[in-house]
Amino acid sequence: MYYFIIILKLIVGLSILNVWLLKRNKETIWRGGNAKNIIEEFEVYGLSRNVCHIIGFLKVSLSLLLVVSIWFEQLQKPSAIVLALLLLGSIVMHVKVKDPIKKSIPAGLFFIMCILLAVL
Repeated sequence: MYYFIIILKLIVGLSILNVWLLKRNKETIWRGGNAKNIIEEFEVYGLSRNVCHIIGFLKVSLSLLLVVSIWFEQLQKPSAIVLALLLLGSIVMHVKVKDPIKKSIPAGLFFIMCILLAVL
C-alpha cells in the first residue's frame, strides 16, 4: 500500500505540474471548448485571467505539496482534499460549457486519485 500511495502522489502531482507549467501554452485534446492554451480555456469557462492565475498558483503549489508529502505525510490529506475540490471545479466547468465527456476524463481520474489519497 505504501508504494501505491507514492505512485498516486507522483501521478497526480507531476501530471498537474506538467499541465500548468510545461503545457500551459500548448493545445491539447483535453482543453475546454476550442481553447488553444490555458488562458483561452478559462475564457471559454467565462473566468478571468486573474482567476486562471489564482487557480494555477493553487494547483501548482498543492501538486508540489502532494509530491513533498512523500516525505512529510502530514501534507498528504490537506493537499489531496483541496486538489480534489479544484478538480471537481474543472469537471463542473467542462459540463457548464457542454464539452464532450472525454474532456473531463483527466480531471475525473485525478479527482478519484485525490479522494483515495485523502482517505488512505
